[in-house]
Amino acid sequence: MLQYPQIDPVAISLGPVKIHWYGLMYVVGFIAAWWLGRRRAHRLGLSHDDIGDLLFYGAVGVVLGGRLGYVLFYGFDQLLANPWWLFKIWEGGMSFHGGLAGVLIAALLFARKHRLAFFQLTDFIAPLVPIGLGAGRLGNFINHELPGRISDVPWAMAFPPMMGLGPEPRHPSALYEFALEGVVLFAVLWWLSRRPHQRGMISGLFLMFYGAFRFTVEFVRLPDPQLGFIAFGWLTMGQLLTLPMLVAGLALIAWSRRQPVDKAKAAAAS
Repeated sequence: MLQYPQIDPVAISLGPVKIHWYGLMYVVGFIAAWWLGRRRAHRLGLSHDDIGDLLFYGAVGVVLGGRLGYVLFYGFDQLLANPWWLFKIWEGGMSFHGGLAGVLIAALLFARKHRLAFFQLTDFIAPLVPIGLGAGRLGNFINHELPGRISDVPWAMAFPPMMGLGPEPRHPSALYEFALEGVVLFAVLWWLSRRPHQRGMISGLFLMFYGAFRFTVEFVRLPDPQLGFIAFGWLTMGQLLTLPMLVAGLALIAWSRRQPVDKAKAAAAS
């Protein structure tokens, strides 16, 4: 059994101002997306300034969509009890599915502004996202969030008493998601997107792989305590929200396979 590392969720404290690791992980994700996007900006005929514009659109979509999604899917009762809780993003409580919806809306607006095809833009964005996802899962781990279920695997961890859990070792589920949603998903999408591909293919693969990874990890992750299991005694809210992603990803891949290869935009490897 491993011991949960003693990491203060507050990275920097300057009097009343506290900067949490969770918030810094978002900064890491946005900077990585900006840097990687600049490397491939020429594929869409965008300038480096345009990538900064795209990052702004995406950041607004992630933060607003992620927080509103969490409130609607996981914490509506808590919002009713304390409306100010909606704005306490630094305490955690962001929904990937809400953030995804926010990014898709932002991408639609950006694509219209720059006269780009929607799936052309989402194929460009998809490989930029996993580093942020992985960093966010590290933030969850440091922030004492997303504990796993009890397990006897050698790498199981005893989580801090402050989480309200017993001393039993548990799966470090946030680290599983860091590895799959962050490291593996980035490696796969970045490599595949270097090659010429049909429009919509990378977007479909993103939805499919993320959906499969998230659905699987939910089996070893504790369900949200305020919700428990949603159906059949095992289906969690995360799995319920992820199933449409899997279906949409497979449908988009099937549609994409009937499209011509977009050689003009994807031929340049990076």
